Amino acid sequence: MNTILILLPLVLTILYSLATVPILVWMERRIAALIQDRLGPNRCHINGIRLGGIIQSVADMMKLVFKEEFWPSHIKNRFYYLVAPSIAFMSAFLTFMVIPYADNVTINDTIYTMQALPTELGVLWFLAFAGLGVYGIILGGWASHNKYAILGAMRATAQVIGYEVAMGLSLVSMLITYGTISLNEMVTYQAQSFFIIPAWGIVLQPIATIIFIVTAFAETNRAPFDAAEGESEIVAGYHTEYGAMKFGLFFVAEYIAMAASGALIVTIFLGGYQLPYLSTTDLINNFELVLWLIIAFAVVSSFVFLKWMRKHNIFAMTGLNETKVYTTIIIGFTIFAIMVMSYYALGIGHASEVGVMLLQFAIFTVKLFFLHFVFIWVRWTLPRFRYDQTQKLGWNILLPLSLVNIFITAIVVVGVNYGN
Repeated sequence: MNTILILLPLVLTILYSLATVPILVWMERRIAALIQDRLGPNRCHINGIRLGGIIQSVADMMKLVFKEEFWPSHIKNRFYYLVAPSIAFMSAFLTFMVIPYADNVTINDTIYTMQALPTELGVLWFLAFAGLGVYGIILGGWASHNKYAILGAMRATAQVIGYEVAMGLSLVSMLITYGTISLNEMVTYQAQSFFIIPAWGIVLQPIATIIFIVTAFAETNRAPFDAAEGESEIVAGYHTEYGAMKFGLFFVAEYIAMAASGALIVTIFLGGYQLPYLSTTDLINNFELVLWLIIAFAVVSSFVFLKWMRKHNIFAMTGLNETKVYTTIIIGFTIFAIMVMSYYALGIGHASEVGVMLLQFAIFTVKLFFLHFVFIWVRWTLPRFRYDQTQKLGWNILLPLSLVNIFITAIVVVGVNYGN
Protein backbone atom coordinates (compact mmCIF):
# COMPACT_ATOMS: atom_id res chain seq x y z
CA MET A 1 0.00 0.00 0.00
CA ASN A 2 2.85 2.36 0.86
CA THR A 3 4.53 1.77 -2.48
CA ILE A 4 1.26 2.35 -4.35
CA LEU A 5 0.64 5.69 -2.61
CA ILE A 6 4.22 6.80 -3.30
CA LEU A 7 4.10 5.89 -7.01
CA LEU A 8 0.50 7.02 -7.58
CA PRO A 9 1.31 10.75 -8.13
CA LEU A 10 3.95 9.86 -10.72
CA VAL A 11 1.51 7.56 -12.53
CA LEU A 12 -1.13 10.31 -12.50
CA THR A 13 1.40 12.79 -13.90
CA ILE A 14 2.02 10.47 -16.84
CA LEU A 15 -1.73 9.94 -17.32
CA TYR A 16 -2.65 13.64 -17.14
CA SER A 17 0.17 14.63 -19.51
CA LEU A 18 1.11 11.91 -22.00
CA ALA A 19 -1.92 9.61 -21.90
CA THR A 20 -4.44 12.42 -22.34
CA VAL A 21 -2.88 13.72 -25.57
CA PRO A 22 -5.01 11.43 -27.82
CA ILE A 23 -8.09 12.52 -25.85
CA LEU A 24 -7.15 16.19 -26.24
CA VAL A 25 -6.66 15.73 -29.98
CA TRP A 26 -10.07 14.06 -30.12
CA MET A 27 -11.60 16.93 -28.12
CA GLU A 28 -9.95 19.42 -30.46
CA ARG A 29 -11.55 17.80 -33.50
CA ARG A 30 -14.93 17.20 -31.92
CA ILE A 31 -15.30 20.71 -30.50
CA ALA A 32 -14.07 22.22 -33.77
CA ALA A 33 -16.66 20.16 -35.63
CA LEU A 34 -19.37 21.28 -33.21
CA ILE A 35 -18.47 24.95 -33.64
CA GLN A 36 -18.24 24.60 -37.43
CA ASP A 37 -21.46 22.54 -37.63
CA ARG A 38 -19.95 19.35 -39.03
CA LEU A 39 -19.51 15.75 -37.87
CA GLY A 40 -15.84 15.47 -37.04
CA PRO A 41 -13.86 12.18 -36.93
CA ASN A 42 -16.17 9.18 -37.19
CA ARG A 43 -14.83 6.74 -39.82
CA CYS A 44 -11.54 5.33 -38.49
CA HIS A 45 -12.21 2.10 -36.58
CA ILE A 46 -10.77 -1.21 -35.38
CA ASN A 47 -13.18 -4.03 -36.20
CA GLY A 48 -16.09 -1.61 -35.97
CA ILE A 49 -15.01 0.02 -32.69
CA ARG A 50 -14.60 3.77 -33.20
CA LEU A 51 -14.71 5.00 -29.58
CA GLY A 52 -16.49 8.12 -30.73
CA GLY A 53 -13.58 9.07 -32.99
CA ILE A 54 -10.64 8.49 -30.61
CA ILE A 55 -9.33 5.74 -32.91
CA GLN A 56 -8.53 8.54 -35.39
CA SER A 57 -6.17 10.11 -32.85
CA VAL A 58 -4.53 6.75 -32.19
CA ALA A 59 -4.07 6.26 -35.94
CA ASP A 60 -2.38 9.66 -36.22
CA MET A 61 0.04 8.78 -33.42
CA MET A 62 0.89 5.45 -35.05
CA LYS A 63 1.46 7.25 -38.34
CA LEU A 64 3.99 9.59 -36.75
CA VAL A 65 5.77 6.73 -34.97
CA PHE A 66 6.24 4.65 -38.13
CA LYS A 67 6.77 7.51 -40.58
CA GLU A 68 10.17 7.63 -42.27
CA GLU A 69 12.67 9.93 -40.57
CA PHE A 70 13.74 12.68 -42.98
CA TRP A 71 16.89 14.76 -42.53
CA PRO A 72 17.03 17.92 -44.67
CA SER A 73 20.39 18.02 -46.46
CA HIS A 74 21.01 21.71 -45.74
CA ILE A 75 21.03 21.28 -41.95
CA LYS A 76 24.55 21.62 -40.53
CA ASN A 77 23.96 21.32 -36.77
CA ARG A 78 22.17 17.99 -36.60
CA PHE A 79 22.66 17.60 -32.85
CA TYR A 80 20.82 20.83 -32.05
CA TYR A 81 18.24 20.06 -34.71
CA LEU A 82 17.56 16.70 -33.06
CA VAL A 83 17.63 17.79 -29.41
CA ALA A 84 15.29 20.81 -29.84
CA PRO A 85 12.01 18.80 -29.85
CA SER A 86 13.20 16.88 -26.78
CA ILE A 87 13.78 20.13 -24.86
CA ALA A 88 10.30 21.38 -25.69
CA PHE A 89 8.79 18.02 -24.74
CA MET A 90 10.65 17.52 -21.45
CA SER A 91 10.09 21.10 -20.30
CA ALA A 92 6.35 20.76 -20.82
CA PHE A 93 6.26 17.37 -19.09
CA LEU A 94 8.28 18.47 -16.04
CA THR A 95 5.94 21.38 -15.31
CA PHE A 96 3.34 18.79 -14.29
CA MET A 97 5.53 17.33 -11.53
CA VAL A 98 4.50 19.80 -8.81
CA ILE A 99 0.72 19.80 -9.34
CA PRO A 100 -1.19 18.46 -6.29
CA TYR A 101 -3.90 16.05 -7.41
CA ALA A 102 -5.40 15.53 -3.95
CA ASP A 103 -4.82 16.52 -0.34
CA ASN A 104 -2.13 14.86 1.72
CA VAL A 105 -3.19 11.36 2.81
CA THR A 106 -2.36 10.17 6.36
CA ILE A 107 -2.31 6.40 6.84
CA ASN A 108 -0.77 4.77 9.94
CA ASP A 109 0.73 8.12 10.98
CA THR A 110 2.52 8.40 7.64
CA ILE A 111 1.79 11.42 5.42
CA TYR A 112 1.73 10.84 1.65
CA THR A 113 1.92 13.87 -0.62
CA MET A 114 -0.11 13.60 -3.82
CA GLN A 115 2.52 15.37 -5.92
CA ALA A 116 4.99 13.62 -8.19
CA LEU A 117 7.66 15.97 -6.85
CA PRO A 118 6.77 16.90 -3.23
CA THR A 119 8.33 20.34 -3.05
CA GLU A 120 7.11 23.56 -1.52
CA LEU A 121 8.50 25.57 -4.47
CA GLY A 122 5.67 24.57 -6.79
CA VAL A 123 5.04 27.95 -8.45
CA LEU A 124 8.74 28.62 -8.98
CA TRP A 125 9.22 25.16 -10.48
CA PHE A 126 6.39 25.76 -12.93
CA LEU A 127 7.71 29.16 -14.03
CA ALA A 128 11.23 27.80 -14.45
CA PHE A 129 10.31 24.94 -16.78
CA ALA A 130 7.56 26.85 -18.57
CA GLY A 131 10.22 29.40 -19.52
CA LEU A 132 12.72 26.72 -20.57
CA GLY A 133 10.27 25.30 -23.11
CA VAL A 134 10.89 28.19 -25.47
CA TYR A 135 14.54 27.17 -25.80
CA GLY A 136 13.42 24.11 -27.73
CA ILE A 137 11.49 26.34 -30.12
CA ILE A 138 14.37 28.78 -30.53
CA LEU A 139 16.91 26.02 -31.04
CA GLY A 140 14.67 24.18 -33.50
CA GLY A 141 14.09 27.32 -35.55
CA TRP A 142 17.78 28.24 -35.60
CA ALA A 143 19.10 24.73 -36.32
CA SER A 144 16.62 24.27 -39.20
CA HIS A 145 18.39 26.95 -41.27
CA ASN A 146 15.06 27.91 -42.80
CA LYS A 147 13.83 31.49 -43.02
CA TYR A 148 10.30 30.57 -41.98
CA ALA A 149 11.58 28.53 -39.03
CA ILE A 150 13.83 31.39 -37.89
CA LEU A 151 10.95 33.87 -38.12
CA GLY A 152 8.79 31.54 -36.04
CA ALA A 153 11.53 31.16 -33.44
CA MET A 154 11.98 34.95 -33.23
CA ARG A 155 8.25 35.46 -32.80
CA ALA A 156 8.11 32.80 -30.09
CA THR A 157 11.03 34.40 -28.26
CA ALA A 158 9.51 37.86 -28.27
CA GLN A 159 6.13 36.48 -27.25
CA VAL A 160 7.47 34.47 -24.32
CA ILE A 161 9.53 37.40 -23.01
CA GLY A 162 6.54 39.73 -23.13
CA TYR A 163 4.03 37.36 -21.57
CA GLU A 164 6.33 35.61 -19.08
CA VAL A 165 6.70 38.89 -17.21
CA ALA A 166 2.96 39.49 -16.97
CA MET A 167 2.39 35.85 -15.96
CA GLY A 168 4.95 36.08 -13.17
CA LEU A 169 3.51 39.35 -11.88
CA SER A 170 -0.02 37.91 -11.86
CA LEU A 171 1.29 35.05 -9.74
CA VAL A 172 2.97 37.53 -7.38
CA SER A 173 -0.45 38.97 -6.52
CA MET A 174 -1.67 35.43 -5.81
CA LEU A 175 1.33 34.76 -3.56
CA ILE A 176 0.54 37.91 -1.61
CA THR A 177 -3.10 36.83 -1.29
CA TYR A 178 -2.39 33.26 -0.18
CA GLY A 179 0.76 34.06 1.81
CA THR A 180 2.55 30.97 0.52
CA ILE A 181 4.28 29.57 -2.56
CA SER A 182 3.13 26.01 -1.85
CA LEU A 183 0.50 24.89 -4.35
CA ASN A 184 -1.08 22.46 -1.88
CA GLU A 185 -1.43 25.20 0.74
CA MET A 186 -3.06 27.42 -1.89
CA VAL A 187 -5.68 24.74 -2.54
CA THR A 188 -6.25 24.33 1.21
CA TYR A 189 -6.75 28.08 1.52
CA GLN A 190 -9.46 27.97 -1.16
CA ALA A 191 -11.53 25.54 0.94
CA GLN A 192 -12.63 28.59 2.99
CA SER A 193 -15.55 30.88 2.18
CA PHE A 194 -15.54 34.58 1.37
CA PHE A 195 -18.85 35.67 2.90
CA ILE A 196 -21.07 33.06 1.18
CA ILE A 197 -18.83 32.64 -1.89
CA PRO A 198 -16.03 30.03 -2.04
CA ALA A 199 -12.65 31.70 -1.53
CA TRP A 200 -11.32 30.54 -4.88
CA GLY A 201 -8.61 32.51 -6.60
CA ILE A 202 -10.96 33.56 -9.39
CA VAL A 203 -13.17 35.25 -6.75
CA LEU A 204 -10.37 36.83 -4.72
CA GLN A 205 -8.29 37.90 -7.73
CA PRO A 206 -10.40 38.17 -10.92
CA ILE A 207 -7.90 40.47 -12.65
CA ALA A 208 -4.97 38.15 -11.91
CA THR A 209 -7.06 35.24 -13.17
CA ILE A 210 -7.73 36.93 -16.50
CA ILE A 211 -4.10 37.96 -16.90
CA PHE A 212 -2.80 34.48 -16.12
CA ILE A 213 -5.23 32.73 -18.47
CA VAL A 214 -4.36 35.09 -21.34
CA THR A 215 -0.63 34.67 -20.74
CA ALA A 216 -1.09 30.88 -20.51
CA PHE A 217 -2.53 30.92 -24.03
CA ALA A 218 0.49 32.89 -25.21
CA GLU A 219 3.01 30.67 -23.37
CA THR A 220 1.59 27.53 -24.95
CA ASN A 221 1.43 29.07 -28.46
CA ARG A 222 -2.28 28.37 -28.58
CA ALA A 223 -4.50 30.40 -30.90
CA PRO A 224 -5.09 33.30 -31.02
CA PHE A 225 -1.41 33.56 -29.95
CA ASP A 226 0.00 31.10 -32.49
CA ALA A 227 1.86 33.60 -34.66
CA ALA A 228 5.04 31.55 -34.11
CA GLU A 229 3.57 28.79 -36.30
CA GLY A 230 1.16 30.78 -38.46
CA GLU A 231 0.51 28.65 -41.53
CA SER A 232 -0.90 31.54 -43.55
CA GLU A 233 2.22 33.66 -42.97
CA ILE A 234 5.29 31.48 -42.33
CA VAL A 235 4.21 28.00 -43.52
CA ALA A 236 4.52 26.29 -40.11
CA GLY A 237 7.06 28.43 -38.30
CA TYR A 238 9.72 26.86 -36.13
CA HIS A 239 8.81 23.24 -36.99
CA THR A 240 8.69 23.69 -40.77
CA GLU A 241 11.66 21.35 -41.32
CA TYR A 242 10.50 18.69 -38.85
CA GLY A 243 8.66 15.47 -39.64
CA ALA A 244 7.83 12.04 -38.19
CA MET A 245 8.40 11.78 -34.43
CA LYS A 246 10.53 14.92 -34.29
CA PHE A 247 7.45 16.85 -35.29
CA GLY A 248 5.43 14.54 -33.04
CA LEU A 249 7.41 15.68 -30.00
CA PHE A 250 6.68 19.34 -30.79
CA PHE A 251 3.03 18.42 -31.36
CA VAL A 252 2.72 16.50 -28.08
CA ALA A 253 4.66 19.18 -26.18
CA GLU A 254 2.07 21.78 -27.13
CA TYR A 255 -0.77 19.71 -25.73
CA ILE A 256 1.17 18.81 -22.59
CA ALA A 257 1.95 22.50 -22.04
CA MET A 258 -1.75 23.28 -22.47
CA ALA A 259 -2.63 20.57 -19.95
CA ALA A 260 -0.01 21.80 -17.48
CA SER A 261 -1.24 25.40 -17.75
CA GLY A 262 -4.80 24.21 -17.25
CA ALA A 263 -3.73 22.19 -14.19
CA LEU A 264 -2.06 25.25 -12.66
CA ILE A 265 -5.12 27.41 -13.37
CA VAL A 266 -7.30 24.81 -11.65
CA THR A 267 -4.92 24.66 -8.69
CA ILE A 268 -4.49 28.38 -8.09
CA PHE A 269 -7.75 29.90 -9.30
CA LEU A 270 -10.47 27.19 -9.32
CA GLY A 271 -10.05 25.53 -5.93
CA GLY A 272 -7.89 22.64 -7.13
CA TYR A 273 -9.20 19.31 -5.92
CA GLN A 274 -11.61 20.95 -3.44
CA LEU A 275 -15.38 21.12 -3.67
CA PRO A 276 -17.06 24.43 -2.71
CA TYR A 277 -17.78 24.69 1.04
CA LEU A 278 -16.34 21.20 1.69
CA SER A 279 -12.83 20.72 3.04
CA THR A 280 -10.99 17.42 3.08
CA THR A 281 -11.90 16.96 6.75
CA ASP A 282 -15.60 17.49 5.98
CA LEU A 283 -15.48 14.86 3.23
CA ILE A 284 -13.75 12.32 5.47
CA ASN A 285 -16.19 12.89 8.35
CA ASN A 286 -19.21 12.50 6.03
CA PHE A 287 -17.76 9.90 3.71
CA GLU A 288 -20.72 7.50 3.84
CA LEU A 289 -23.17 10.23 2.77
CA VAL A 290 -20.79 11.29 0.00
CA LEU A 291 -20.60 7.72 -1.28
CA TRP A 292 -24.37 7.33 -1.44
CA LEU A 293 -24.58 10.59 -3.39
CA ILE A 294 -21.91 9.34 -5.80
CA ILE A 295 -23.80 6.07 -6.25
CA ALA A 296 -27.01 7.94 -7.08
CA PHE A 297 -25.14 10.20 -9.50
CA ALA A 298 -23.47 7.20 -11.18
CA VAL A 299 -26.81 5.50 -11.78
CA VAL A 300 -28.50 8.61 -13.18
CA SER A 301 -25.55 9.67 -15.35
CA SER A 302 -25.14 6.14 -16.77
CA PHE A 303 -28.82 6.02 -17.71
CA VAL A 304 -28.68 9.46 -19.37
CA PHE A 305 -25.48 8.63 -21.28
CA LEU A 306 -26.81 5.30 -22.54
CA LYS A 307 -29.99 6.96 -23.74
CA TRP A 308 -28.00 9.67 -25.53
CA MET A 309 -25.62 7.13 -27.09
CA ARG A 310 -28.41 4.94 -28.45
CA LYS A 311 -29.95 7.99 -30.09
CA HIS A 312 -26.78 9.35 -31.72
CA ASN A 313 -24.43 6.38 -32.26
CA ILE A 314 -26.17 5.08 -35.37
CA PHE A 315 -23.33 5.22 -37.90
CA ALA A 316 -22.36 1.57 -38.45
CA MET A 317 -19.09 0.69 -40.19
CA THR A 318 -19.37 -3.10 -39.96
CA GLY A 319 -21.83 -5.73 -38.82
CA LEU A 320 -20.67 -5.28 -35.20
CA ASN A 321 -23.22 -3.39 -33.10
CA GLU A 322 -20.94 -0.92 -31.37
CA THR A 323 -23.70 0.52 -29.22
CA LYS A 324 -24.47 -2.86 -27.66
CA VAL A 325 -20.81 -3.38 -26.80
CA TYR A 326 -20.61 0.02 -25.10
CA THR A 327 -23.89 -0.57 -23.29
CA THR A 328 -22.68 -3.87 -21.86
CA ILE A 329 -19.37 -2.36 -20.72
CA ILE A 330 -20.96 0.71 -19.12
CA ILE A 331 -23.66 -1.28 -17.31
CA GLY A 332 -21.11 -3.80 -16.06
CA PHE A 333 -18.69 -1.14 -14.87
CA THR A 334 -21.48 0.83 -13.18
CA ILE A 335 -22.74 -2.25 -11.31
CA PHE A 336 -19.20 -3.11 -10.20
CA ALA A 337 -18.51 0.48 -9.05
CA ILE A 338 -21.81 0.60 -7.13
CA MET A 339 -21.00 -2.71 -5.40
CA VAL A 340 -17.55 -1.48 -4.35
CA MET A 341 -18.86 1.89 -3.13
CA SER A 342 -21.75 0.25 -1.29
CA TYR A 343 -19.23 -1.97 0.47
CA TYR A 344 -17.60 1.06 2.02
CA ALA A 345 -20.83 3.01 2.51
CA LEU A 346 -22.25 0.20 4.70
CA GLY A 347 -19.34 0.62 7.07
CA ILE A 348 -17.64 -2.70 6.31
CA GLY A 349 -14.46 -1.06 5.09
CA HIS A 350 -12.30 1.61 6.71
CA ALA A 351 -10.83 3.53 3.80
CA SER A 352 -12.43 6.96 4.00
CA GLU A 353 -9.06 8.68 3.48
CA VAL A 354 -8.35 6.70 0.32
CA GLY A 355 -11.94 7.16 -0.86
CA VAL A 356 -11.74 10.94 -0.43
CA MET A 357 -8.40 10.91 -2.24
CA LEU A 358 -10.00 9.15 -5.23
CA LEU A 359 -12.91 11.59 -5.13
CA GLN A 360 -10.49 14.52 -5.20
CA PHE A 361 -8.73 12.96 -8.19
CA ALA A 362 -12.09 12.92 -9.97
CA ILE A 363 -12.85 16.54 -8.99
CA PHE A 364 -9.47 17.70 -10.26
CA THR A 365 -9.95 15.77 -13.52
CA VAL A 366 -13.38 17.31 -14.19
CA LYS A 367 -12.05 20.84 -13.61
CA LEU A 368 -8.99 20.16 -15.76
CA PHE A 369 -11.01 18.91 -18.73
CA PHE A 370 -13.30 21.91 -18.39
CA LEU A 371 -10.20 24.09 -18.85
CA HIS A 372 -9.21 21.97 -21.87
CA PHE A 373 -12.63 22.71 -23.35
CA VAL A 374 -12.08 26.44 -22.80
CA PHE A 375 -8.65 26.33 -24.48
CA ILE A 376 -10.09 24.56 -27.53
CA TRP A 377 -13.22 26.72 -27.59
CA VAL A 378 -11.14 29.91 -27.72
CA ARG A 379 -8.91 28.51 -30.45
CA TRP A 380 -11.84 27.85 -32.77
CA THR A 381 -13.62 31.10 -31.92
CA LEU A 382 -11.04 33.90 -32.16
CA PRO A 383 -8.87 34.66 -35.20
CA ARG A 384 -5.10 34.74 -34.94
CA PHE A 385 -3.69 37.99 -33.57
CA ARG A 386 -1.15 39.83 -35.67
CA TYR A 387 2.40 39.88 -34.34
CA ASP A 388 2.20 43.59 -33.45
CA GLN A 389 -1.17 43.10 -31.74
CA THR A 390 0.31 40.30 -29.63
CA GLN A 391 3.20 42.48 -28.49
CA LYS A 392 0.95 45.45 -27.77
CA LEU A 393 -1.36 43.34 -25.60
CA GLY A 394 1.54 41.89 -23.63
CA TRP A 395 3.59 45.03 -23.01
CA ASN A 396 1.07 47.89 -23.13
CA ILE A 397 -1.93 46.29 -21.43
CA LEU A 398 -1.19 43.15 -19.41
CA LEU A 399 2.12 44.29 -17.89
CA PRO A 400 0.83 47.63 -16.48
CA LEU A 401 -2.42 45.96 -15.38
CA SER A 402 -0.52 43.26 -13.47
CA LEU A 403 1.61 45.90 -11.72
CA VAL A 404 -1.48 47.86 -10.68
CA ASN A 405 -3.08 44.66 -9.43
CA ILE A 406 -0.04 43.87 -7.26
CA PHE A 407 -0.17 47.39 -5.77
CA ILE A 408 -3.89 47.12 -4.94
CA THR A 409 -3.49 43.59 -3.57
CA ALA A 410 -0.67 44.66 -1.26
CA ILE A 411 -2.72 47.57 0.10
CA VAL A 412 -5.74 45.35 0.77
CA VAL A 413 -3.71 42.56 2.41
CA VAL A 414 -1.79 45.00 4.63
CA GLY A 415 -5.04 46.77 5.58
CA VAL A 416 -6.77 43.51 6.48
CA ASN A 417 -3.81 42.25 8.52
CA TYR A 418 -3.48 45.61 10.28
CA GLY A 419 -7.20 45.60 11.11
CA ASN A 420 -6.94 42.13 12.62
